[in-house]
Amino acid sequence: MAQQQWTAVDDYFTEHLVGEDEALRAALDASAKAGMPPINVAPNQGKLLQLIAQLHGARRILEIGTLGGYSTIWLARALPEGGRLVTLEADPLHADVARGNLAHAGLADRTEVRPGPALDTLAALHEEGAEPFDLVFIDADKPNNPRYLEWVLKLTRRGSVIIGDNVARGGAVADADSADPSVRGIRAFVELAGDDPRLSATAVQTVGTKGHDGFLLARVIA
Repeated sequence: MAQQQWTAVDDYFTEHLVGEDEALRAALDASAKAGMPPINVAPNQGKLLQLIAQLHGARRILEIGTLGGYSTIWLARALPEGGRLVTLEADPLHADVARGNLAHAGLADRTEVRPGPALDTLAALHEEGAEPFDLVFIDADKPNNPRYLEWVLKLTRRGSVIIGDNVARGGAVADADSADPSVRGIRAFVELAGDDPRLSATAVQTVGTKGHDGFLLARVIA
């Protein structure tokens, strides 16, 4: 009953506050046809990402974990003229589908999909001397989240915003004895964010179409 009610509330919010257009629906359809798991952010979560990017005035956005580009579309639409988004995707097939979805949404000119393991592409960005990113969205394999955060801190600057998705894990994040690699990765990620003096962070639980989960929000302060 709880999940049914959470989904109904999300559907209500999406209908009246969010909406989905043809490009977003097409991205989901293309991802499903390519056999991708339906683990994209919910529409109201995508809109939240977009609003955070707009409120922050982000001109450069980094996304770790592209999947089919659904969240990428939401974020890229927040960019001002001349803005740029780089998104990292481990699976070459997913990267190709995402490129097609971004082109269909009219966003190919402001987005770059980089295939390959994110730890490699993050290192490459750093070696290239990439201009600092204003906002980073981390939504990839959870065991590597602590390492992603370490790289992200090298690719951001004071004032940058970092968002980590799927941090509640259905409540399992509170289990210090969990052997689940994803839970252990998220716990290490949360604790690293809390202990690092360069960050001011919090986390929020959410319920909705994606079940019981949540996100971590941090600001680089030093």
